Amino acid sequence: MIDTQPEPDLLDAYSQAVMAAVEKAAPAVIKIETRRGATHGGSGSGFIFTPDGFIMTNSHVVAGGTSWRVILPDGEEVPASLVGSDPDTDIAVLRIHTEVLPALEIGDSSRLRVGQLVIALGNPLGFDATVTAGVISALGRGMRSVGGRLVEQVIQTDAALNPGNSGGPLVDTHGRVVGVNTAMIAGAQGLCFAVPSALAIDIASRLIHSGHIQRGWLGLGCAPARLTRRQIRYFALTENSAVRVTDVQSPSPAEAGGLSQGDLIISIAGSLVTHPDAVHRLLSHERIGTPIAIEVLRGYQRVQLTVTPRERPAQLN
Repeated sequence: MIDTQPEPDLLDAYSQAVMAAVEKAAPAVIKIETRRGATHGGSGSGFIFTPDGFIMTNSHVVAGGTSWRVILPDGEEVPASLVGSDPDTDIAVLRIHTEVLPALEIGDSSRLRVGQLVIALGNPLGFDATVTAGVISALGRGMRSVGGRLVEQVIQTDAALNPGNSGGPLVDTHGRVVGVNTAMIAGAQGLCFAVPSALAIDIASRLIHSGHIQRGWLGLGCAPARLTRRQIRYFALTENSAVRVTDVQSPSPAEAGGLSQGDLIISIAGSLVTHPDAVHRLLSHERIGTPIAIEVLRGYQRVQLTVTPRERPAQLN
């Protein structure tokens, strides 16, 4: 007869790993209440990542709020101020001013492996200090932000998330933050997502420095375009996709640089462009104010243009 009982030592090792991580991480995990005027606008989770009170959470947790309140693990309630929010990556930073606080260590999300044990902490559905454990199901996922921008290198995990878990940390067995819990797919089992810690800490640092995220802006609308075989042969292209310019705002860098509706963008700054997401990816804050070469197909011409991106207007953030 086959013994189907799990080995006690294996269960102990798993339990000990989870408990050790929770013991280290839980003191820095907090609940966030967002208020819109005199009304309660919702709640979510977050975590302290510096001893002087900076808190990381999701942008959608703080969105639309006029004031914020943080509930610490010991039950103390303190007001919080919004440092900055980036809907494009769903990362936001709050700050509280109180005594020296426990802070979570930020881990290296680039070292994650599929199958690795991870633990999600947060305050789902109003319940305090809830813990779920699972594994990394996949790496390098793409997820659309509320503004439609592609968030890349997203972590997929089967550590269960519920409403209210948003903004809480996803930690490894050493209690180090490897992701910020951000979304689940309703009706699906085990499809939960987290922004990787490498991206989250970069965005948080930039928010602390300037209060907002600078991104390059051209002022054009674009859509995917499939090139014909004739175009590929005629222009000796290596790709069968490009980006069609559907709209050029006025005034805008795109208009000043000579881009026109109907142009097919095939490269920006020497990099091939086959999808609108690639345009967004190439418009990093480093390119603001720096002329870049844009190559387009216009009828039977291959046209070289020079466009200087500006910072994206605040009303578009």
